[in-house]
Amino acid sequence: MSETGFQMDEFIDEEESTVEESAAGQGEESEQDNNLDGTGELDVQKAVVESLAADKVKLEREIADITAASEKLKSKIEELEKSLEAEKTKLEAEKSARKEDKEEFEKAKKELEGQVEELCNRELDIQARKPNALALLDREPELPDRFPGETRDQVLEVIKEGLKIAEESGRLRRVQILESVLVANEPNGTLAKKRAELEQLFAKHGHILTGEVIEELKNRGISHKNGEEFLMPSEIINRNF
Repeated sequence: MSETGFQMDEFIDEEESTVEESAAGQGEESEQDNNLDGTGELDVQKAVVESLAADKVKLEREIADITAASEKLKSKIEELEKSLEAEKTKLEAEKSARKEDKEEFEKAKKELEGQVEELCNRELDIQARKPNALALLDREPELPDRFPGETRDQVLEVIKEGLKIAEESGRLRRVQILESVLVANEPNGTLAKKRAELEQLFAKHGHILTGEVIEELKNRGISHKNGEEFLMPSEIINRNF
């Protein structure tokens, strides 16, 4: 042994340092080897490709959605166009129908005007040939009929009564004229009907002017008094019918 002796600690330290340097050198060589064989670059390229593939799938989905929406919109436009054509067809049909209705109206109007003119001409011809046909019923306008045909029926009844008197007195010519008038002019029967209704009203109440009878007479526009005196049922009928 030397004077200084064998230093174990220094030897251990030198060995550990040598091992660490050797390991570090091997790590650097391993990293360099990896870079040299292209493994890291492939990983980067793979990541880029996967990202592009995902973008492509997303883009394809968006294109598919846009295409579907476009087809739907196209279908809707076609439906609207068909609806528009249907409405146009309907409108044309209505216009045509209105035109036909207008033509029919004008035709009917002309026909009606022609009929009215014909009736007027016929009536004027009757008046020209038979002036007494209407003059017989002329009267003041202040005395209107109480019901349709009242004046006509009254006049015809008077003629009928006059015919009976003429027959009894032997006035042959008057009989012939009055008979001719009655044959050509039939009464409408309203006067007789109104008279019968009033007779039934009086008979129902024992020919007494009860409050109900008086109220009914008022509704018919018939007076039941002569001044301050009450009229008998027979007098009311004779005075009004």
